[in-house]
Order: sequence, then structure tokens, then C-alpha cells
Amino acid sequence: MGRFLQFLLHRPVLRSSLAVTIAVFLSCCCPASGKKKLYIGALFPMSGGWPGGQACLPAAQMALDLVNNRTDILPDYEMELIHYDSRCDPGEATKLLYDLLYTEPIKVVLMPGCSSVSTLVAEAARMWNLIVLSYGSSSPALSNRQRFPTFFRTHPSATLHNPTRVQLFQKWKWTKIATIQQTTEVFTSTLDDLEERVKEAEIEISVRQSFLTDPAVAVKNLKRQDARIIVGLFYETEARKVFCEVYKEKLYGKKYVWFLIGWYADNWFKIKDPSINCTVEQMTEAVEGHVTTEIVMLNPETVRGASNLTSQEFLAQLMSKLGGKNPEETGGFQEAPLAYDAVWALALALNKTVGPLKAKGLGLEDFNYNNRDITSEIYRAMNTSSFEGVSGHVVFDAQGSRMAWTLIEQLQGGSYKKIGYYDSTKGNLSWYGNDKWIGLGPPADQTVVIEEFRYLSQKLFVSVSVFAGLGILLGIVCLSFNIYNSNVRYIQNSQPYLNNLTAVGCMVALAAVFPLGIDGLYVHRRQFPVICQFRLWLLGLGFSLAYGSMFTKIWWVHTVFTKKDEKKDKRKHLEPWKLYATVCVLLGIDILSLMIWQIVDPLHITVEKFTRETPKGDLDVLIQPLLEHCSSEKMNTWLGVVYGYKGLLLLLGIFLAYETKSISTEKINDHRAVGMAIYNVAVLCMITAPVTMILSSQQDASFAFAALAIVFSVYITLVVLFIPKMRRLIMRGEWQSDAQETMKTGSSINNNDDEKSRQLERENKELQKIIQEKEERVSELRNQLTERQALQSRRRTSTVSNHSSPPITITHSNPRSLAQPPGYSAPNSDPHIVSPTFTNSSSLCQPKGKINRNNCHTSRLQMLYK
Repeated sequence: MGRFLQFLLHRPVLRSSLAVTIAVFLSCCCPASGKKKLYIGALFPMSGGWPGGQACLPAAQMALDLVNNRTDILPDYEMELIHYDSRCDPGEATKLLYDLLYTEPIKVVLMPGCSSVSTLVAEAARMWNLIVLSYGSSSPALSNRQRFPTFFRTHPSATLHNPTRVQLFQKWKWTKIATIQQTTEVFTSTLDDLEERVKEAEIEISVRQSFLTDPAVAVKNLKRQDARIIVGLFYETEARKVFCEVYKEKLYGKKYVWFLIGWYADNWFKIKDPSINCTVEQMTEAVEGHVTTEIVMLNPETVRGASNLTSQEFLAQLMSKLGGKNPEETGGFQEAPLAYDAVWALALALNKTVGPLKAKGLGLEDFNYNNRDITSEIYRAMNTSSFEGVSGHVVFDAQGSRMAWTLIEQLQGGSYKKIGYYDSTKGNLSWYGNDKWIGLGPPADQTVVIEEFRYLSQKLFVSVSVFAGLGILLGIVCLSFNIYNSNVRYIQNSQPYLNNLTAVGCMVALAAVFPLGIDGLYVHRRQFPVICQFRLWLLGLGFSLAYGSMFTKIWWVHTVFTKKDEKKDKRKHLEPWKLYATVCVLLGIDILSLMIWQIVDPLHITVEKFTRETPKGDLDVLIQPLLEHCSSEKMNTWLGVVYGYKGLLLLLGIFLAYETKSISTEKINDHRAVGMAIYNVAVLCMITAPVTMILSSQQDASFAFAALAIVFSVYITLVVLFIPKMRRLIMRGEWQSDAQETMKTGSSINNNDDEKSRQLERENKELQKIIQEKEERVSELRNQLTERQALQSRRRTSTVSNHSSPPITITHSNPRSLAQPPGYSAPNSDPHIVSPTFTNSSSLCQPKGKINRNNCHTSRLQMLYK
């Protein structure tokens, strides 16, 4: 440029023309408003490989408007943007750069976009003493200070992606990768940097392919050489070509992992492109699951920076300026915050130079392409920039590159999902809490193993839970019925309090079905030991209450009615508290044993691994099935103790039920039903316990056997014990008559007499009434006998004196016919001399026979009198 100016000044013909031109330029720089203009020459690619200017240009104009309206930033100057469309083409950019440099007015700073264009501009800018500030260049080559001494960029270097990629390779133990790149400076230098980093990490690049415009051959070579982990470096337009070929070669799916650049538009694979012959559906299928690394370009925090705007407010204003365009279809929308902050970085840097330049008697308006002092001040101000922008904290490293975090995303279901962040300054890789995304791709040199937990079938769990819930309702109904009718004699004769304990135990056992079906699908692994405790305690206590109550009944019946006759009477009146004490002993044994178990060797979660499985159509992926169990260090020992104790109780219960099957007693009138329930519970438990141990590795079958055994045992017990009582009381209405009788007497019946004893009482009352009538008749006959004896005595005296005829005598064939009732003395007169009327009363006492209302045996009369 200096030589060119010297050439012009040595030409006398052109000297006057140059003076006129300079005068015009000065008039442009000093407008009538009093503010001096500072011109920025910019190249915004509105089309081409990266059409970033579509969103970056409006963002830059927004920043210029805010800066020019601020009175605290460059108050004496006004910034103006002169821009052209570079189409991201170095050839086009060369022509436009010539126009910017050789066309008035003088530009203070240059702002190119694409890396290929920025490389050209930054290398030439040193000849004109121009500062270059790029908003969309990521080429690592631009970090060379010797080659590009005046270059700065708000877009971080593409090499910032490489540390993130290497971290992912190491995390998932990948030792071989492949690369495919577009042949441009930015991608070549990025790949060179990646090769150095993976070499240090002992990772091999086994395949390296490149292309200029057509990627078909390169993709075929990747397929031929069995590439699995592939890093792709190319622009968005070339990415569509690559993945169309990827679809044709079937180089996608669970066997492959593609790493791409993250600054494409979100729907780049859905944009119609005449250069490819793949449909949107095919492209969507091919790109599914690929991973992107992207520089964090939008401040995630709600802070107001130098522009007094938050990142969200900036996006809202940008959307308004774009006129409602779809951001996914607008090129450079992600980089727009970088362009916005680039203008602010330039404005703040120029504002810093005002003071130092004024001290030297200079101003920004004095800048020309030969003034190195002003360029040095601008360089110094840019190098020390530090402020909060809408893209985050803006600061440049020694090479003029922006330092930032890297965002890791994956395409899932057609949209990008955030996975994690990588801080290259600290080497910290942080996740969003779910890194299972990587299961889509195996390493190139080994088969990937995907861990997969087996969970209980939800349909099975819901179905069994419904039955368990209905069983609990049935238990509540039975318990309420038993409590309500506890004063009924028939219910009292079945030991209702023991039946209540049985119903409660059944409901507790049914409640254990719910924790039995809860696994890692519903609770976190940290809470799983608590579920294990619920399973153990509910099952143990439920069994002790339900089975213990029935066992106590059958044991009492066997104790009383299978002993010798002389010992029966001593035990027939067993106090109720002894029955309850027996249940408490059984319950206490369970509680004590469970407490010792949990203190000495508590339950915890263990994971069982099964044989690895190969999914259909994916030979390079293996599934490692896992199953969660509740276990302890000496699980088999504890189970042996518990099963041994419970098994003995079950066997003893079966024996007692068999021994008492033919006994009939009214003391416990439902002991046969209890025996039947014990049979069923014992059989189900003895079958289910070993089967569940054998099927412990099959979660559905094991749960089905255990849960259904509990449900069926409870249903059978409740139905056998309570339904017959309900039916009897409802059909005969006994609960009404007994209740009314209890209310009339004002006291409850506490004895254990049965219906036969009540009938004997009624017959006893009737016999007492008959005896009373007979006594009255005997008294009447005695009076008659006394009168007749007196009359006969008088007649005998008269006959002796008058020598009359002999007395009348009556002979009875049965002398017992005139036997006196107990407690009556025989008359002094001759018992054979009786009246004919008394003879008819001999029916009062009959020979031995059945007692009824019409006869009375003398041996029974004494009892009745008592």
C-alpha cells in the first residue's frame, strides 16, 4: 500500500486528483452533526458453505445502533458498517477486500466471517496496519501470531472441540477412530491438532479420508475399512452430501458414532438441497444419534453485560429484527451473539484508545493505513478486553482467540439434546445426569457392552396388586363382621379375638405384595434397601399373626380332647389368656429373629449379571442383563433358619389338624375350618418357598409364584374361616335374637354352653312345672286317704260291735305303684288299703325310660329338685 501511495504521489497529474479525493474523505469523516465517523469494513456470507451473515449481520447492526446511542462510549464518534456478501468464498473475498481497501472512506477495522475468508483477510491486513476482528472463524491456523499478528476473534478456535472429543474417546475407552474432512484450511489445521492430541492419549486414527466437493468415494472407503468412530469436519452444505452417501452405504446405526461440528442449523438435515438425491426421511434416519461439540455461544446466566441486555432479551430483539424467520432455517443464528459481542468488543476497545491517543495529540479520525501508532493502541485495547456479553464472558488469549466452554449435544428423535459441558481450562467434563446416550456406538476394535436392568412386568405387578388390594378389603370386611358380632353366642364359641388376629395377619401379609413388586424402575438404588426391609418384616409378621392364631386354636383342641379322660377335665377350662400368650410367643420369636438378622447382617441391594445377549441385527453390540436382588452376606444361613422354623410349624400344624379332624367340640366350633386353612397354607408355602428360590433369577416368575401364593393363602383362609359364619348368621338370623336377648337381660352371655344345653334348660323348667302339679295331686290324694282311713276306722268299730261283714281290701299287682316321691314319708296305715281313685295316680312314676314331659323316673326327680 505504501508503494502504491508513493507511486501516486510522484505523478504530478494525479496529485491534484488525490488531494480532491482526500478532501472528500475528510468531509465524509466530519459530518455536520459534529460526530466523526469511524468505518468498519465487513464481509458477511449470505450464502455458500456457511451462510452465517443471515443472522450475524442483523445482530451486528443492532449492536452498532446501541453503541451509537450511548453517550459514555465514543461520544465524539459514530460507527458505520460497510459490508459485502463474501459467499464464504476466498476468491470472491479477494475481490471484495480490494474494493474495501481501495475505495473511500478508510476503514478502521475489518470484520470477516468464514475461516477461509478470514485467513485471506488477516494475512493481508498486516500490510495495511489494520486490526481484523472475526465473529465466525474457527480455523486453528488463525491462532498463529507470526502469520496473523493483528487478528482477533470472538468465535473460539475449532481446536477447542478437540480436547472435548479426546475426553469422550478416553471416557468410553475408544482406541481407534476415523476422520473425514473437507479439504479447506480450517478443517485441515483442526485435524492436524486432533491428530497430535489423540497421539498423546494413545488413540489411533486408523482411517483418514478427505474430499473437495464429492464425498462419495471417501464414505465408501470408510465403509470398506470398517470405520466405527468417525469425526466429520465439513461445512453444512457438504454435511448434507456426506450423510446422503452415509445413508446409501448404511454407515449409521448402533454400530457407528459420528462426531460433527455443532454450529450447523438445528434442522440442517431437513433443508432441501438440489445437490443430493436423498429424501428428508432418509437424511433424518442417517443422522440420528450423532454427537456434536459446540462452543457455548449464548450466556446461560441471566446477567446484564456491557450492552445492558440479557441473552434472552437479545434473542427476542434479534427475532424481531429477522421479521419472524424460522431460526432453524436462518444461517448463523447460533453465531449471532458472537457477532453482536464483536461489535461491542470493538467499540469498547476504540473507546479505550481515545485517552491515550489524545495524550499524543491524535484521534481515531487520524487513522490511516500508514499510522502504526493508532493501530498499536487499538491492538493493546483489544488484547486486554474483558467484559460480559450476550455470549458470555468475552476475553482473548495470547493468540487472539476467544476462550469459552464446549457444549456436548446429541441428536435424539430429530432434535438436539444437551448432554454435558467441557471446561478446557480446567479439564472438567460434566454431565446432565444421563450419559446413556453413548450406548448407541461401540468402539472400533471391540464389541460394546450395554448394561440393561431387567425389571418386573408392569402389567403383572398391577394385576397382582389389584388382587392384593381386594384381599385387604375382604380382610377389613371379615374383621368388621367379627368385631360387630362378637356378642353373638355362635361367634363367641369360635374365639373371635384369635379370628381378629388372623384377619389382621392376612392383611399384613397382603401388604407385603406391594414391596415385593417394587424394583429399581420405581425407586432409586439408595432407597432399595428400605423396600427390602418392608418385604421381610411384613411377610414375617403377617405369617406369625395369621398362621400363629390358627395354630394356637388347633393346638388347644388337640391338647384338650386327645388326652386321657382323667386329664381332660383339668384342661377343659383353659383360660383365654393362655391362647393369646401362645400367639404372642410365636410373634415374639419372629420379631426377635428378624431384629437379630437386621442388626448382625442387614439386607442390601446386590446386582446379578447374566450371560451377555446379542440383539438381532447388531452383531457388534452385546446386552449385559442385570437384575437387582435383596440380599445379605449370609443370606442362605438366615433363610435356612427362618424356613426351618416356619417349616416345623407348618408340619406340626398339619399333624394337629389331622389328629383333631374327627373331634367335635363346642368350645372352638370352627376348628375343622381352621384345619382346612392350615392344610392349604402349609401346602402353598412348602411349594412356593423352594420354587421362588429356584426361579430367583426370573423376576416375573419369582414374583408371580410368591405373590399369588400369598394372595391365594389369604383368600382361602378368610373364606374358610369367616364366610360360613356370615352365611349362618344371615340365613338363621341368630345375630338378631341373641342381641335382643342380651339387651333384655342387661348382661352378655359369657358361658360356652351350646344349643343342646339351652334346650335341656327349657325341658328342665317344664319338668319342674309338671312335678309341681304332681305334688299338688299327691297332697290331694293324701287328704282323701286320711279321710277314707278315718271312715273305715269308724266302720270297723261299728261292725265289731254290730258283728257286721269284713272290711273291703284292694290288691295291687305292682306294689311300686304306690311308692312315695323322694322326701315324703309313707303313711302309717296299711298301704294296701287304698281308694280306687289313688290307684289311677300310679302313672306319676314309670319304669326307666327317656325323660319327657309325660313321665318321670325317680332317679331324675332327685336331680330336678336339686
